[in-house]
Amino acid sequence: MTLYDTIIIGGGPAGLSAALVLGRCMRRILVCDSGRYRNERSQALHCYMGNDGIRPSDLLESARRQLKPYETVSMKRATVLGITQEDDGFLVRFEPGEEVRGRTLLIATGVVDELPQIEGIDEMFGRSIHVCPYCDGWEHRNAAVAVYGRAEKGTNLALLLRQWTDDLVLCTHGVPLSDDRREMLHRCGIAVEEASIQRLEGVDGCLRSIRFVGGRKLPRQALFFNTDQHPRSPLLERLGCRFDESGGVACAESGETSVSGVFVAGDVSRDVQLAIIAAAEGARAALAINKHLLKADGPL
Repeated sequence: MTLYDTIIIGGGPAGLSAALVLGRCMRRILVCDSGRYRNERSQALHCYMGNDGIRPSDLLESARRQLKPYETVSMKRATVLGITQEDDGFLVRFEPGEEVRGRTLLIATGVVDELPQIEGIDEMFGRSIHVCPYCDGWEHRNAAVAVYGRAEKGTNLALLLRQWTDDLVLCTHGVPLSDDRREMLHRCGIAVEEASIQRLEGVDGCLRSIRFVGGRKLPRQALFFNTDQHPRSPLLERLGCRFDESGGVACAESGETSVSGVFVAGDVSRDVQLAIIAAAEGARAALAINKHLLKADGPL
């Protein structure tokens, strides 16, 4: 059985960036890619210098092509089912009977956005319904935009979106807003709608209106929401890695977790969730992994 220096779990910007750095260090690397990505529904990727507006799938394909010259880097399309920590590293399991070993691990599996349970949202998510104003706000500048969110999350997202448009309505979906928050939003020119949403109406993925219970309609061209998200993979929790008070993985700036030899990079590890930052974190984690391996092999 091949012993890899590092097994990278996750083939998005963080994982592929780490693979590039470690490949150039002549480390034997295996990248395990499930083929599922947080931005797979997005029409374009933004805030990525040199690639602004590129389709997310095109960016990943370009990154994979650039890894081909590095003979020590291997790619595997598979979902990791389990990991066992051993004395000299980690045993990673895929399908029954299929296992590989690695001296270190980099978990770069990202997160999954939990879509609000509203009729019509699924077919428009990624085109006119979004989670990140920094990624998609510019495309809806000066447009009629709705914000879906409750209490502090909804209020903060609505206030942030004032940078892109003055035509904003915060929809709380049946949850009353406190008087203080309502007054704050009123002073900023942001309307509040507390009625429950019945469905979102649009054409070819483009939002046209929000229909509330009772039949009233609100014309809107885009909706941004701020609900919950969860890690795509439970592997970090199963490995015994510590989590911080906000629910994120507790780790050093280098990405090293509380479990020796286990590193993280990308959306699963930080509050700032941009593809270019995920790629940078992958590169930084790769440097830390290489240093970790050098220490294990002798004085450094």
